[in-house]
Amino acid sequence: MKERATVLCVRDNRILLVARLRSRWALPGGRIRRGEAPHEAALRELEEETTLTATELTYLFQFSGFNTQHYAFFAEVVHQSIAQPSNEIARCKWFAPVKIGTLSTSVPTREIVELFFQHVAAVELGGLRRMSEQVVDVAP
Repeated sequence: MKERATVLCVRDNRILLVARLRSRWALPGGRIRRGEAPHEAALRELEEETTLTATELTYLFQFSGFNTQHYAFFAEVVHQSIAQPSNEIARCKWFAPVKIGTLSTSVPTREIVELFFQHVAAVELGGLRRMSEQVVDVAP
């Protein structure tokens, strides 16, 4: 099974997708080289494909595609930085999550985006629950 580092970048509630010439939209990322750690591949591929440099990289989860194991990462980038297609990439664009289901993408791209938003919702819900458990009744 191939191993791939897959990167999710979110800005203003939009997700960055890339596409090769005459190809489907996909999340930035690519094959993990021999001797390379998944996070190193994620950083390298993001910069190679979009010219963006991650200021922070967070491991999210693994996703098993048809014949590829995806190591999914969340990358924070400088807000003012501009994604520019580079290397084999012809297009970079930020999309609203609801729009991704209507685009020509691979099944793994759609499913990884969906899992990411489920993950974010679970983390936010867990944080809200912890906050509500810490509320102290101060009424006299």
